[in-house]
Amino acid sequence: MKIRPRTLKILAAVAGLLAAVAIVKPWLFPSRRLPSVETARVMRGDLAVTVEATGEVSERDLVSIGAQVSGQLKKLYVTLGQKVKKGDMIAQIDSMTQENTLRSAEADLENVRAELRSAQATQALDEIAFKRQQTMLSHDAGSQADYDTAKANLAIAKANVASCQAQISAAEVSVDTAKVNLGYTQIRAPSDGEIVAIVATPGQTLNANQSTPTIVKLGRMDRVTVAAEISEADVTKVKPGMRAYFTILGEPDHRYETTLSSIDPAPESLSSSTSSSSDSSSSSSSSSSSTSSTAIYYDGLLEVANADAMLRIDMTTEVAIVVAEAKDTLVIPATALGPKGPDGRYTVMVPGKDGQPQPRRIQVGLDNNVNVQVLAGLAEGEQVVTGQASAASSSDSSSQMHRPSGPPPM
Repeated sequence: MKIRPRTLKILAAVAGLLAAVAIVKPWLFPSRRLPSVETARVMRGDLAVTVEATGEVSERDLVSIGAQVSGQLKKLYVTLGQKVKKGDMIAQIDSMTQENTLRSAEADLENVRAELRSAQATQALDEIAFKRQQTMLSHDAGSQADYDTAKANLAIAKANVASCQAQISAAEVSVDTAKVNLGYTQIRAPSDGEIVAIVATPGQTLNANQSTPTIVKLGRMDRVTVAAEISEADVTKVKPGMRAYFTILGEPDHRYETTLSSIDPAPESLSSSTSSSSDSSSSSSSSSSSTSSTAIYYDGLLEVANADAMLRIDMTTEVAIVVAEAKDTLVIPATALGPKGPDGRYTVMVPGKDGQPQPRRIQVGLDNNVNVQVLAGLAEGEQVVTGQASAASSSDSSSQMHRPSGPPPM
């Protein structure tokens, strides 16, 4: 059968049109691949909700040991970091002045005692004279004037004895004070502890007339205290007795377990604000306005044993106070959570049989912003969508980037 030329032309035109459609279709109707997603498996584990705080290590029972008398520091018997017992010698101050004061006070005491003995002897003579005049007057052998004089002399003698006794008491006080001051030249440890700071050096002159100069600082380092700064937004969530732990910069992987001992009732800034009570009203108003814009922190105190002496004064600590915790529970990443419904349940996306994400309503418990406790709606081993894979978005943008803006080639 012979094909007519016109039919051939029509067939050629149809073939050309189909070829053009095949070329144009990818540009007009690009294929869309299903977006790939990131998933995480529902697992069992422990979950804790904590309040985070930054703190510092400080010594326990810090005592500033100083000089209560003035003088030159003659000798220091301790070194930095040395452990001492109560009563151990710490330092010796030049005692010459105190020794001389004691000898002078003892001499004054002996002098007054001698005066007392003299006054007592005079009183004894006056008592004899008075009795004689009393007897003579009763027998009309003496005059009234002599009797009155003897009586007055006896009263004066008794007064002199009483005065000497009072002076002796005062002199004894002076002697006792001189002995105490002499004892102050020997500085001894008031308690067990460790020398954490040495402030004065041998040869230095200490002036105790205005304030007590510090020689060394003694603290207990076998058990230290951590003062954690808890923000006002978190302080209402914690209370003494809660479990806590902290790490130090030198050992970030080692946890020091302890409990929250106490929480200060007022921020540390209160001390500085009350000390400036003599400021003017305008200054006080300015201070109040600036304080209101400053973050407020309350010190939470933790105590921990330090038998190995790894913790040192002023070390920075990262503290976590456990508000709530759950053991061996189902957990998923917090990024898997979708919107929360009126019934308190959350929506998560789980891969369906066809690989497409399907919504699922679940009930959650604890949430520490990293992981979430699952109470109902998911089983261990299931997968939840945590986000869209970056490859999908980059592929999408790549196809858009390479799509020509002009008409398709003919």
